[in-house]
Amino acid sequence: MTSAPESAAVPEIDVQYPDEQLAARMGIEITSWEPDRVVGTMPVTGNRQPFGLLHGGANGVLAETLGSTAAALHGWPERAPVGLELSCTHHRSALDGLVTGVCTPLSVGRTIGTFEIVITDDEDRRVCTAKLTCVYRSRPPGSGG
Repeated sequence: MTSAPESAAVPEIDVQYPDEQLAARMGIEITSWEPDRVVGTMPVTGNRQPFGLLHGGANGVLAETLGSTAAALHGWPERAPVGLELSCTHHRSALDGLVTGVCTPLSVGRTIGTFEIVITDDEDRRVCTAKLTCVYRSRPPGSGG
């Protein structure tokens, strides 16, 4: 996975996922990111549980990746988001293809941000609904990324 698309709304945030990062290992690609909507995809292949279905934990990783990115777009560079709670409701299984996650903010304040992530399959059927809450921590002036 590479940095933000060239049309990124907030170019001062350079998010990269080198090969050793979980998002890259799972094949997650962020296709669009703006403060009010972050979109990404993940292949089902390579992210299945032993019975051949998309692993519920993979949905969680996609949701947290998109939600954390959205949270950063709302707080950076003064405040850094840290995940506080993630909940996932799994509605149906995905067997192949790509799943797509769309993250939108539910509430973003000075210290807490909550985001909804809806994950759908290739036929636009809802696979999972997730909610991520992040707490914002102050970043000292001059601290690195």
